[in-house]
Amino acid sequence: MNDIKKIIGTNISVLRQGHKMTQLDLAEKLNYTDKAVSKWERGDSVPDVLVLKQIADLFGVTVDFLLTNTSEKVQEQVIEKPRALRNRLIITLLSTLLVWFIATALFVIGNIFFSDFERGWLFFVTAVPVSCVVLLVFNSIWGRKKLNYIIISALAWSFLTCVYLWFYSFNLWAIFLLGIPAQIIIILWSGIKKRSE
Repeated sequence: MNDIKKIIGTNISVLRQGHKMTQLDLAEKLNYTDKAVSKWERGDSVPDVLVLKQIADLFGVTVDFLLTNTSEKVQEQVIEKPRALRNRLIITLLSTLLVWFIATALFVIGNIFFSDFERGWLFFVTAVPVSCVVLLVFNSIWGRKKLNYIIISALAWSFLTCVYLWFYSFNLWAIFLLGIPAQIIIILWSGIKKRSE
């Protein structure tokens, strides 16, 4: 019995520390005292089944995970998960900022070398759909797939706006009519995906 107490305590401690929470933070989320959490982690006592389920849900693991003697490798993965999420977010933001840096560089270069460079702001407009493409790629790899529909909608409308503004002299206002069926298709497509998951 003492072994299971130690196992549960170790697993709670690893999960808590991996999510950069103090014992007090965890206690507040569970409506317990930090002394109770300390006792669990030392193996002096065990939370009841309902609290174990709360802890498992809070950290995105199963109750079985809390009851199993996990290897150091699994414990490292639990600790690394928040770091990995942070790194993915930083990589996505850096890639998106690179698009805006390129747009800014083109704007500056255009203003330096061309005296009548009046439409240079269009580089920033073009950066919007390109940023959407970057976000779509990274979200498809790492993110929540449901966000893809929002990103695709933003991509569609920003692309149409971009085309309209680049070819403003042709008065292509009707191009926005293409956005209506495109948006309906995106909405219907998202509904189909939800049911099949």
